[in-house]
Amino acid sequence: MSRPSFGGELLRGRLRVDLLDPLPEAGAGADAEAFLARLRAFCTDKVDGRLIEREDRIPDEVVDGLRDLGAFAIKLPREYGGLGLPGVCYHRALMIVSSAHSSLGELLAAHQAIGLIQPLRLFGTDAQRRELLPRCVREISAFALTEPDIGNDPFRMRTTATPTDDGGYRLDGVKLWTTNGTIAHLIVVMALVPPSESGPGGMSAFVVEADAPGVTVEHRSSFLGLRGLENGVVRLHDVRVPASRRIGPEGQGLQVALAAQDTGRLSMPAVCAAAAKWSLKIAREWSGVRVQWDRPIGEHEAVAGKIAYIAATAFALEAMVEVSGRHADTGLLDTHTEAELAKLFASEQAWRIADELMQIRGGRGYETAESAAARGERGVPVEQLFRDLRIGRIFDGSSEALRVFVATDALADEPDPADRPTPGTPPPGFGVLAGHLSFADATSAELAGHLGDGRRRWGEAVAQRQLFLGRVVDVAAELYAMTASCVYARALGGTAVELADAFCRQSRQRVAELRRRLWDNTDADDVALARGVLDGSFTWLEEGVLDASIEGPWIAEPAPGPATGPNLHRTIRR
Repeated sequence: MSRPSFGGELLRGRLRVDLLDPLPEAGAGADAEAFLARLRAFCTDKVDGRLIEREDRIPDEVVDGLRDLGAFAIKLPREYGGLGLPGVCYHRALMIVSSAHSSLGELLAAHQAIGLIQPLRLFGTDAQRRELLPRCVREISAFALTEPDIGNDPFRMRTTATPTDDGGYRLDGVKLWTTNGTIAHLIVVMALVPPSESGPGGMSAFVVEADAPGVTVEHRSSFLGLRGLENGVVRLHDVRVPASRRIGPEGQGLQVALAAQDTGRLSMPAVCAAAAKWSLKIAREWSGVRVQWDRPIGEHEAVAGKIAYIAATAFALEAMVEVSGRHADTGLLDTHTEAELAKLFASEQAWRIADELMQIRGGRGYETAESAAARGERGVPVEQLFRDLRIGRIFDGSSEALRVFVATDALADEPDPADRPTPGTPPPGFGVLAGHLSFADATSAELAGHLGDGRRRWGEAVAQRQLFLGRVVDVAAELYAMTASCVYARALGGTAVELADAFCRQSRQRVAELRRRLWDNTDADDVALARGVLDGSFTWLEEGVLDASIEGPWIAEPAPGPATGPNLHRTIRR
């Protein structure tokens, strides 16, 4: 039986506040609070974020300490040795560790959100769960999907899983940007099985031991931010995997990957909410002590506007994580669309928050924390935040890809034109926030109308109107953020209502601009100009500068076969 979806209804033009309100209790309990307290104390006393930043590596003793706390198995049921705590506790744990250092959040999320735990819980057999899930309490897992030429298109995958005479498979291929892959004990590998008489073939998921013959970590990647991230290139050559290590039937690999992402997509919003809350703290403290023209800068309107934006949006991001997470924990709603909207909205807004915080801090925002500390001032890592958050708009589904995914789902559910929704009455009890819910309700109905107008104007080609559809989805994300903020504020009461009201007022201004640009835009002109750029009509504009790029192919063509260099895999003691 299908479960109701707030996000699905929103895109149909119906703001079903009743699906979200009343907000379920967090379900954390004393065990969760005690775990979070231990985790906070550990991160405060034992984690040196500056050391991780300098050495680009999480110390072994930190990983061991997280294992001892149970941080690698927060949601894993107790029958498998995990803590058995709710998703809300997991999200709050990510907020704590990522504020100690960003790479810690990625370490835990890559293991628990898209690593081995989720695919096994969703698609594994009882025997697989009994054998492998207890290992996930202390052993690290990774998820290997991306390849040099895949991007967001998994059908370009080249890694193969060829059936062998003994009923198993032989895996061959190269995986790029495998988070945790350089230190993992267990890797979920996506590979193509050729069709045969014995099975349909297709994309399938396999559990591979990282120390199996033929598995080689060829390269540890370095990035703009997220120093300490254990991410790299993994080569598989003639890797033998028994059939008992295939997760789900042949050809079900894409479903495994998408389901794991659906349940794990709230990890990024949780990290973004933590970044926003820290940004608010720094903005408040700094804007009170920094004086310009005889007044603290926070009293100047130009800075006050930035502070108000950071405060209101920080509240909205936490609201989206709490509302989505609590409903996901109950299992009564299908929350995958809400998770996609939350990831899209949170990653975009957190990046803007980091940019605004850097502007508030001025030159000190651009200076590294260690440089500031060396000259006698407080070392505030705003430039690190700026670097670390930028990836959020790219990985775990880029913003552009998420807009397409959400829009595609909306287009697939074509409503009857005669069934165009009409705005309703907001539920009682929201006080000053009721007007914002009425606005969101009316706008959602209007949004469904715009999608219908797009279908009539472009027919099936509407699916290719990505700029138009992207604005529709961005409006939907704003409406979900508004609704979540109102529901969360009602549950909290007090000054939370003021924050929700401020956020909704700001959000309505953004929605107005997005609505205007649905039909009044330069999309056609921009596409034409881009074609001219691509066909070389404007290469003259590129003259007069040097290209500092390192020579090489735009996309590496991984040569099949055995590894030719050392294995860079690092095993952290268990």
